[in-house]
Amino acid sequence: MTRITVACLDMAGTTVADDGVVLEAFGAAIAAQDLPVAAYHRAMTDVRSSMGQSKIEVFRRILGDEETAQQANKAFEDHYAAAVRGGQVSAMPGAADTIRRLRDAGVRVCLATGFSPATRDAIIGRLGWGGLIDLALSPADAGRGRPWPDLPLTALLRLRGGAVSELAVAGDTGSDIESGQRAGAAIVAGVLTGASTRADLEQAGAPLILDTIADILPYIDSAASWP
Repeated sequence: MTRITVACLDMAGTTVADDGVVLEAFGAAIAAQDLPVAAYHRAMTDVRSSMGQSKIEVFRRILGDEETAQQANKAFEDHYAAAVRGGQVSAMPGAADTIRRLRDAGVRVCLATGFSPATRDAIIGRLGWGGLIDLALSPADAGRGRPWPDLPLTALLRLRGGAVSELAVAGDTGSDIESGQRAGAAIVAGVLTGASTRADLEQAGAPLILDTIADILPYIDSAASWP
């Protein structure tokens, strides 16, 4: 086991369940651009392959124009915000307890996401997690989103963790895995509750694959005794 002081955990698909709202919001935002049918399907294929990444960066890549990308990103955020208000977002089973147990053991917990800060904070507020976590980060807070290492490394710095050998990263996409590996995290875990299959995570090079985020506990050495 590895002594971990900071855990950087993904939100949608890992600690937060939204029943496919991310993909639905992408679809609505891209459909509003009136793309030809073939271009729409190419765009959605790109979206599926880049789950977990910064949403505005995905729109920039797909649409190629800053103004159009910003319009699409706003439509995405509006759609997702409506889903949050409508109660379509909930905690993954066991996620809150896992975060609580990590913190009780002295591990500082950051929730990281490709959402904007406003959407991220709306989700945290809806779940009542403001006092549960130590930090929440979006790409706007760190410089770059996944698959770059900025989010987990920013979490480590802001939470005054030690070396990257004390960092754990977990998420449900290949982008999460690449981000954690680029950061040099001691634990990089793929979680099967979100966008990716076991085969997807294996292909992404995940050193550790978990059924749920709760399964990370036995891999983290701490002052606590995990039952």
